[in-house]
Amino acid sequence: MNRHLSRPVLRAVLAGSAATLLLGLAAPSAGADSGPSDASREAAHDAASAPETLDTLSRFFAREGAVTKAAADPRVQGSDAVPVRYLSPEFVAGEKGAPVARVEFLASKAVSSDGQEASLWTVRQGGSWQVVNIATGDDETHYARVGADKLPGGTVFHEPQINAWYVAGRGRVLPLDADAVRAVGAGGVPVTAYQKRVHAAYADKLPGSSYAKSGEAGGFAPKERTPGPPAAPAPAAPAAASAEGPVTVASSVAGAGALAALGLTGAAVLRRRTRQHG
Repeated sequence: MNRHLSRPVLRAVLAGSAATLLLGLAAPSAGADSGPSDASREAAHDAASAPETLDTLSRFFAREGAVTKAAADPRVQGSDAVPVRYLSPEFVAGEKGAPVARVEFLASKAVSSDGQEASLWTVRQGGSWQVVNIATGDDETHYARVGADKLPGGTVFHEPQINAWYVAGRGRVLPLDADAVRAVGAGGVPVTAYQKRVHAAYADKLPGSSYAKSGEAGGFAPKERTPGPPAAPAPAAPAAASAEGPVTVASSVAGAGALAALGLTGAAVLRRRTRQHG
């Protein structure tokens, strides 16, 4: 897989807003991440399939002239949304019993009449599920399927700092794409070894660190592919509390200034990415 954010596009969308390109590193929830309920996944899917969302999708798919808004005819696939987990800052910090990853949002796959694909990100806000981001491609749902096939019952998660996807279970972390293979090898590594790697890379950049207090930003988030070491975490963004765990607005889509980008009721931003599933 080779995928990156188009940072100029993101900056243009977020110009003048308080949004920053961060992963939501909010206060940890008690206990392990058990994931959203079936009812929540269905409700998230309903939000992704709502008429106003489909209208926004038509504009999204038509944004570069590949298809007209009237002809886009977007549809959401599947019957419910999938939970998307990101590397947990508590795991990075080495907290006892911390899961390797936690749910950040739910994702649904949408397709247009001309075959374009998009991922709809939904979170619970103000008692209801809302779409907060539209991203090109289907990475979130794709790797959920790949991980389930590779390790049934495992936890699929994303390490956005290096844009890598993994599945964890049975004491190991296994790679799901080329970026993950470069990080942990084709055969994966024990969970303990993976924790040591991410701790060495990111622990001094977690919330509360001098790095975070200095106001540095942009490291603990998806970045363009560039040579050199992986980027580091950035300070926290507020989470939307939920009885099912920290299903939050990923901070790459947080900020009131993003509301105007797609005209949705929640924070939103067009996030571009190019990728080839490996």
